[in-house]
Amino acid sequence: MGIVKIDDDLHEEVRKASTVLCRSINAQAEYWMKIGMLAEANPTLSLNDILRIQLKMASVHLEPEPRQLEPTS
Repeated sequence: MGIVKIDDDLHEEVRKASTVLCRSINAQAEYWMKIGMLAEANPTLSLNDILRIQLKMASVHLEPEPRQLEPTS
């Protein structure tokens, strides 16, 4: 484990996001760093693709949500 210095404004954004996403400030910063690292290493993948791959690697099985049907007139 190490110490990472970040800008005060960025730290505030991490703090706010961590509250909304029910993560600790450190967990939120770690999540963003990991996703950023994976995005840089895989520039053709979308965020959803990266998350889907990470969930699959962790053996998390999610059922896709059924699409809402548009009301017919």
